[in-house]
Amino acid sequence: MTEADLAVDRLLAGMLRTARPDYGWLSEETEDGPARLAHRRVFIVDPIDGTRAFIAGEVGFSHALAVVEDGQVTAAAVFLPALDRLYTAEAGGPALLNGKPIRAAAPEGVPPSVLTGSGALKPEYWPGGVPELRRSFRPSLAWRLCLVAEGSHHGLITLHDTWEWDIAAGTLIAEAAGARVTDRVGALLRFNAAAAKTRGVLAATPALHADWLARLDPH
Repeated sequence: MTEADLAVDRLLAGMLRTARPDYGWLSEETEDGPARLAHRRVFIVDPIDGTRAFIAGEVGFSHALAVVEDGQVTAAAVFLPALDRLYTAEAGGPALLNGKPIRAAAPEGVPPSVLTGSGALKPEYWPGGVPELRRSFRPSLAWRLCLVAEGSHHGLITLHDTWEWDIAAGTLIAEAAGARVTDRVGALLRFNAAAAKTRGVLAATPALHADWLARLDPH
């Protein structure tokens, strides 16, 4: 956490909660409580996703914002200010990068490029065999989901429990681009849970996603 994280959180909370006082609020930088669970609509925000990259002066950090209604993301934005890249989506609409449609891509004749940490590829997690892939990494999890959405990478694997604010916005953007996004056991993601966590994330085009599920230990 930095002063910048807190400043962005205060700015967004002031703007959004004033405009929509009937919405709940879940943010990495705001103390959580049960009040948000009583709201049908909730803002889920990561003021700076990739704080370590921000501190280091790198470009791979983002601001992530999602609107959730009855557990489902209905509108989302992920902005990378250092790269001037704005990813957006709304339920039933296309995924956009700086206003232009984007689409998830399947690998063609080469191992897929997958955004994941090396720990997720331990053989004990993959009784059906560790998938062949080319591993990449980016500091912002929201951005990783957007990179799947734009087709520059073919998938995302995160097997450890994951905070909702890291993935809510990127989930809708990836789904709107044609990717399938679930937790590590294949369940569709729902948001504004009491614990504010999911059981990891798998995101890829449907065939690649199905292959991973067939190989994974579901526990």
